[in-house]
Amino acid sequence: MKKIILKIILIFVFTISALFAKTDFFNEGVNLFNNKKFEEAQFKFEQNIVYNPKSEQSYLYLSKIFNKLEKKELEEQNLNTVMLINPKNEEAIYNLAKLKLSTSDYEKSRKLNEKLSLICNKFCTKNKKLKVEIENLSKK
Repeated sequence: MKKIILKIILIFVFTISALFAKTDFFNEGVNLFNNKKFEEAQFKFEQNIVYNPKSEQSYLYLSKIFNKLEKKELEEQNLNTVMLINPKNEEAIYNLAKLKLSTSDYEKSRKLNEKLSLICNKFCTKNKKLKVEIENLSKK
């Protein structure tokens, strides 16, 4: 009987410590990102995704890392993942619109910007500036 109780306690302790470890991956990733240690931060966000596959913030940070590393394809993949998880993530929509604009995909950028204008809350000012930028560049 004592062995069973001891096993249950050990399982409980390991489960709790694993849960606390999961939350640390994201916070460690943010700290590393803020310190411009992008490859190390990338690893922490990927670890967080293993435990929390729907962590839109981890995918968003990964997109920011790939933006800094100038890996546009991976940046786009992560932004699309954020938008699958949360179609109303303003930052992801805005960043994807900017990315599409940088690759001269004016139509996709315009559509994303229109979507953002319908839901904007935090990015309204940036949305308006982006609209002007899209219009100016698409005229050229």
